[in-house]
Amino acid sequence: MENFSVKTKGICSSQIDFSIEDGKLHNINFHGGCPGNLAAIGKILEGTDAKRAVMLLKGNDCGGKNTSCADQLARGVEKALMQLEAKA
Repeated sequence: MENFSVKTKGICSSQIDFSIEDGKLHNINFHGGCPGNLAAIGKILEGTDAKRAVMLLKGNDCGGKNTSCADQLARGVEKALMQLEAKA
């Protein structure tokens, strides 16, 4: 299991931590932001294929910010997947 941490920009959450094992997301934790909604996102995505999560969440907007906590998670997961592929 590989652990990742993403420093966010332009959203309420300041950091997102997650793990990827066998291409699946685990242990998603948002620091700050809307606790109920972000905890729900983490629960819903637990064990989900990381590439599918990126497809679902990338580009989601929050209040005209051109990003959101979900979008920042997707971007972080996308970068993490690239890092893992480079190691393989």
